[in-house]
Amino acid sequence: MIIVAITGASGTIYGIRILESLSKKKETALLVTSTASKILEYETGLKLSEIKRLADHYFDVHDFEAPISSGSFNFEAMIIAPCSMKTLAAIAQGYTDNTITRAADVSLKEKRKLILVPRETPLRSIHLENMLKVSREGGIILPAMPGFYHKPKNIDDMVNFIAGKALDLLGVENSLFKRWTGYDTR
Repeated sequence: MIIVAITGASGTIYGIRILESLSKKKETALLVTSTASKILEYETGLKLSEIKRLADHYFDVHDFEAPISSGSFNFEAMIIAPCSMKTLAAIAQGYTDNTITRAADVSLKEKRKLILVPRETPLRSIHLENMLKVSREGGIILPAMPGFYHKPKNIDDMVNFIAGKALDLLGVENSLFKRWTGYDTR
């Protein structure tokens, strides 16, 4: 099972795209903060009930009895996309005040894959320090910084680039973006 969490930062489409891609290939669990739910509707026009259907399991962010809150529950990986600076700070400090930060804590302590897709700009020193702390503990930081060598034609292409990179890190085969093959000198 792969846990997908969407927190209160701009870029909820990243989490949705990742979840859409995973739903065809892997068992998934979804968590969405209340702020993310509002941003989701504002940015995409989608309601939480619509994206819940993409996941095999949905857990409330305040359900501390959720199986994913325990190290004895076996899940493969967790991705938080987008990852707010609040969630990043909580994970970096070991502050497990909700099911997302608890599952992230479990990921790190059990040496499971944890991928954070921070979405903030510009970054303060404390943001960078928190990313470094998580990285030093084995977490993977995948900033929402799309590449342009694949010559994106629209926003969807840029979203697919980040989602595809996340799926690569999860070991999930995908063709969401055009891979680098060298400069076209024609």
